[in-house]
Parts: sequence; C-alpha cells; structure tokens
Amino acid sequence: MKPETGKDNSSEYVTATIGDQLFGLPILRVQDVFTPDRLTRVPLAPPEVAGVLNLRGRIVTLIDMRVRLGLGQRTETGKPMAIGIELRGESYGLLIDAIGEVLKLDDASREANPVNLDPRLARVSAGIHRLEGNLLVVVDIDRVLELGAEALAA
Repeated sequence: MKPETGKDNSSEYVTATIGDQLFGLPILRVQDVFTPDRLTRVPLAPPEVAGVLNLRGRIVTLIDMRVRLGLGQRTETGKPMAIGIELRGESYGLLIDAIGEVLKLDDASREANPVNLDPRLARVSAGIHRLEGNLLVVVDIDRVLELGAEALAA
C-alpha cells in the first residue's frame, strides 16, 4: 500500500536530518513544517514525548525523534524543526534536527531494509533509497507513532 504513489510510479518525500542520518517522510502524510515554540512538558509522559504545544489552535504532541530512535539528546545549538503529521484525528509534531528538500524518487529504486541497517532505524523504516553518497531511510509514520497508544494517552 503506497498512497503517496502517483501515476508515474514515483513517490515524493520531505527529507529531514536526525543526527547524521537522512530520512524521507511521504509528502502526503506531512501537513506542515514548523519551529516549536512554547512547549509544555507532560508529567509522566514517556521520554520520547517532548511535550505539547498549541499550533494555530490545534494541540500538537511533539515527539523527539532523537529519543525515539535512541540517538541521544541534541547537541546542536540551532533551533530544532518539527514536521506536523496527523494520525487517527490526532496532531503530532516530529522533532528533527533539520528539514531538507522534497525529493521525487522512483518507486523501483526503493529497497527493503538491508540486514545491516541499524535496528533503531529498521524499527521505523519502510525501506531505503540509495542516493549519491547517502542513504535515505523512508519513515513509516505509523510505526514511529506506535510508541504506545497507551503512552500517548497518558
């Protein structure tokens, strides 16, 4: 099932960097890109839930992708970015280090996860694209937000 696929058998991805890794999120799942502001911590929330914020009248749960992927805390001093997505009527923001460009890639060039892919990345990956000098991990947004419906409800 590839809802982001067009008639020309290609898919568009919003690229993002988390740590030193390049990720691609299916463009049809991305609602907006924003800089998180006035974040409110949620007591007893799992560590990957950075907090909640009000974004144009919507309450958005912010997921720290570095923590979610087990990459440790941010060390960069620049402002983090977030990618807004929706799942089952709830709004989420995926906290990333940097936003990239939109890439249109041929579906035939998408490969299954290689056996040597870091298991932390494989957990949330829907496959990979080999780009010039870089590996783009296609994010399975449903798996990223699987951090436990019970945890998000807390």
